[in-house]
Amino acid sequence: MFDLQVADGVATLVLNRAPVNAMSDAWVLEFHALLDGLDERDDWSVLHIRSALKVFAAGADLKEMRERFVAADGLDRQIAAVRGYQRLFARIEGLPRTTLAEINGAALGGGFELALACDLRIAAQEAKMGLPELRLGLLPGAGGTQRMTWLAGRPAALRLILGAEQVDGAEALRLGLVQWSVPAADLASAAAEIARRYAAVPAHAAKAAKACITAATAAGINGFDEELRQTRGLLTSEKTRDLIGAFLAGTNR
Repeated sequence: MFDLQVADGVATLVLNRAPVNAMSDAWVLEFHALLDGLDERDDWSVLHIRSALKVFAAGADLKEMRERFVAADGLDRQIAAVRGYQRLFARIEGLPRTTLAEINGAALGGGFELALACDLRIAAQEAKMGLPELRLGLLPGAGGTQRMTWLAGRPAALRLILGAEQVDGAEALRLGLVQWSVPAADLASAAAEIARRYAAVPAHAAKAAKACITAATAAGINGFDEELRQTRGLLTSEKTRDLIGAFLAGTNR
């Protein structure tokens, strides 16, 4: 279901469950296991999620949906599945390292919710993205209603979710749902360059900055105080002191 390679500070996690990278209970468990393994490593600072298929990810596994729909305990099982997706995507969102989703093709439902949980998103201009769950009388409950609203604002979230609308990469860029959009032919090289660029940033400083950015919208947390706390931690870090020393000496500018 997944392929993982770590090189030059980038952990590249490739979705590879033919034909459409459908998400299942087993898929969620394996994703967690991969993250568990990465947690034990310190040779990466960027998690780059991409697909080996023509689509990025097309959402929930239809076979499992059918099984739950007819089962006596189907309702409880479906709620448990949605909660499982929420937990996985929250874990991805909460990673102290930088995360990048490379959206090469259709990213729908849970597939788009996975991408929305990442820090950074680059999409092919031709890719189709959306949360079409309302067409089935459902809603994007794996964090889609929340993260789309945070990223694009209430008007755009109402438009796309209530209308079950799909947008291409260019429109997603205009709405703020992705940070970059390029022609499909250029996507892989552009995404790899972005991953390399962010991996070159000192990981401990990126972690501190992510904490402050999170504090900016977190209830009950004073973001300015968090900046002071994180700055104090960085100034006492040997890595930061070495970098500042080299800069002041004119050898790292």
